[in-house]
Amino acid sequence: MSILRLKKTALVGLTEEKVHLLDALQQLGVMHVIPLQEPQPRNPTEDSVNPERLKRALQYLLSCREKRRQVVRTRQFNLADMLTRIDHNRSQRLELMSRRDFLEKRIADLMPWGDFSFPAPEALAHQKLWFYLVPNFRMPAVERSGLVWCCVHRDNRHAYIVVLSEQEPDANRMPVARTLTGQVPLSQLEQDLEDLEIELEAIEAEREALTRWIYQLQRCIADTEDRAFLDEVTDQTLDCEEIFAVQGWVAEKHINALQQFAETHQLALLVEEPEADELPPTQLENPEKLQGGQELVSFFQTPGYRSWDPSRVVFFSFAAFFAIIMSDAGYALLMGLVLAYYWNDMAATQTARRLRSLAATLTVTSLVWGVLVGSYFGAAAPLDWLAGLKLLDLQDFDAMMRFSISFGALHLVLANLMMAWVRRTRLEAWASVGWALAVLAALLGWLQGFQAGHWLLFTAALLLVLLMSGQQQSWQWRSVIWGALALTNITKLFGDVLSYLRLFALGLASASLAITFNQLSVDVATALPGIGVFLQLLILLTGHLLNFVLTVVSGVIHGLRLNLIEFYNWSLADEGYAFRPFSKQEVTPWTT
Repeated sequence: MSILRLKKTALVGLTEEKVHLLDALQQLGVMHVIPLQEPQPRNPTEDSVNPERLKRALQYLLSCREKRRQVVRTRQFNLADMLTRIDHNRSQRLELMSRRDFLEKRIADLMPWGDFSFPAPEALAHQKLWFYLVPNFRMPAVERSGLVWCCVHRDNRHAYIVVLSEQEPDANRMPVARTLTGQVPLSQLEQDLEDLEIELEAIEAEREALTRWIYQLQRCIADTEDRAFLDEVTDQTLDCEEIFAVQGWVAEKHINALQQFAETHQLALLVEEPEADELPPTQLENPEKLQGGQELVSFFQTPGYRSWDPSRVVFFSFAAFFAIIMSDAGYALLMGLVLAYYWNDMAATQTARRLRSLAATLTVTSLVWGVLVGSYFGAAAPLDWLAGLKLLDLQDFDAMMRFSISFGALHLVLANLMMAWVRRTRLEAWASVGWALAVLAALLGWLQGFQAGHWLLFTAALLLVLLMSGQQQSWQWRSVIWGALALTNITKLFGDVLSYLRLFALGLASASLAITFNQLSVDVATALPGIGVFLQLLILLTGHLLNFVLTVVSGVIHGLRLNLIEFYNWSLADEGYAFRPFSKQEVTPWTT
């Protein structure tokens, strides 16, 4: 169990010290506050800063490629002036980039026409020049137009036509719409682009210089959110003339710290066990290297307080499912190289570090499984000693089907046994045991051939489900009705077990695609001597890269699906809500 046991606590103190005491309690950071009254809406103060503006400024600086050394002291920092400078820099940069994009496009459009300036209207007897980009196959229409025109440039796709006319020719006389060239000559546009690039470099340099204040902005955002959280809790306390009370949930291991806090600040402390009809929040705790499973669990569904934490099971089973779907040691090594490249970048936040640990486990597990099935980018092992480590054959359909079904069945057996443990105080726990035995009996019967013992165990398991599915603590006849309804889930259980066949199917699909790309590249190289070698490398690179991406996506989606749908259906019955500690955010100086 990694769901921490909680106590219901209450602190009582003097109202005149309420703000100071709540600030100290937030600094302690061990309580999930229970609202004792509804908070009142607060009007923003004049000196308050828009949190969205703060976050936008921070994100703008974080996206800068190069960053400066961080300033950790606040004596030179003025938040209002800094936000003004960042917003001004950001707006200038956006404007300059928009102008640069326009100039680059205009220059690219004018390049085939050359560098020219329009003559004065009198020089052409008040005739004007009209420009058209005409596809070569539509030039006969220009010749039939009856207009005065000249082709100033031609490439393999288009002809660049200049029409001389006092008014713009009618749309039906030219096969295409007119091209807008503007009045500014090409040389002037190129000069403007060069000046703009210099100005943009100065803006980027100023932006890079502003990145030294990233830590201070992060601290301001944390302070703003901490202050908002403190105001929220302040409105949720129970005030009664000269005293106030704050109530919340605290983990058992933090009770001593809360007692010391109460003694230090001369507060009255009440500690109680949660009532049977109360639903405390769920606070998960797992070893640091296994907290990636906790992230997956929290993302999908927070287990109930009186349930169990599936984080560790999900962590390892997801890694196993992902490895079976990938089924290639070469792809595992490639994923390891990608992870190594982003290793340091994934240390920025706690969540990123947890997912990095999960990704490392996926890589190692996939590598081991790839060696066991003997697949290296769809080819056989390059070394004899690696070939000796091959124990499984993906092309052995019967063996891989038995493996996938057995894996899925045992996964669901574990799910039902965990559900039985959660319901251990009720007769309903025996129904979960019955489902586990039913799956086990059916699996053994399928693998060994059904015999009398298998049928006897399967029947006894279904009788447990029939008689013990009621939610009472003692058996009653109404339990039979609940059991009859519960037995309808046998088709659902059968479908869930068969759903694990996707492990074999996706693993086989990945291996087959890799083999196909290898064979296709060899065929091309044989059929086209010389250039075939280049095409062979291109097919190998493109094909395996595509297959790698598809394999990773399939491994993530279907690996999570088998855990969070099939497994959860039989292991978790109650959904809870996450423990939200009343605490201050920690901000560490950002480093390059």
